Amino acid sequence: MVDGIKRIFEDEAIIVCIKPNGVASEDGKASGMPTMLSKGCGNKPFVVHRLDKEVGGLMVFAKTKVAAADLSVQMQSGLFSKEYLAVVEGETETTSRYEDLLFHDRGRNKTYVVKRERKGVKDASLGFTREGLAFYNGEKLSLVRIKLETGRTHQIRTQFAFRKHPVFGDRKYGSHGVGQFALFSAHLSFRHPLSGEQLSFSEKPEDAFPWSIFNEQILKDIR
Repeated sequence: MVDGIKRIFEDEAIIVCIKPNGVASEDGKASGMPTMLSKGCGNKPFVVHRLDKEVGGLMVFAKTKVAAADLSVQMQSGLFSKEYLAVVEGETETTSRYEDLLFHDRGRNKTYVVKRERKGVKDASLGFTREGLAFYNGEKLSLVRIKLETGRTHQIRTQFAFRKHPVFGDRKYGSHGVGQFALFSAHLSFRHPLSGEQLSFSEKPEDAFPWSIFNEQILKDIR
């Protein structure tokens, strides 16, 4: 661990690490992940994908322009796989796939499901499996594993909230839950940009509320 950032893997081309909740994926007015990581590797890494500031979990950064370009191509061609864990409000389907048209309002920094295609509207799709169901204060909560098929701004948050299943702790999208923002980047799979070796990384969220209300074995079994 360097400067409070847990590094899962690092070589001359990439850094795979755990982004903490509340830290920006890229640098802005406040220090984000690239600057924090540069303190340990000398140069500021390249951002190749993003997580919302509120979301924690696995991220990969490129240490060279060549590596960044290769990873970007993999994302565009569907060779880069991302899975998330989330605790959402209510009882979801056991397994399902959501397809929507999304519009991101930059002024409000909020994404909406819309009915018609127009400028700025993008298609969005994801699949998920419910891994657990629990009760908290008389309300149902679902633990879901999500496979992103597209990468739109606030996509998971928007698509689940639209179906009355906001991510626990996501007040922006209608959650009434008070606690840790319960969306976590749990699995990344991609080809190493230099060697071509297929790499896979998996992590679980910390055993803190609301994750802690689910059976520990369920989380252990999630790859």
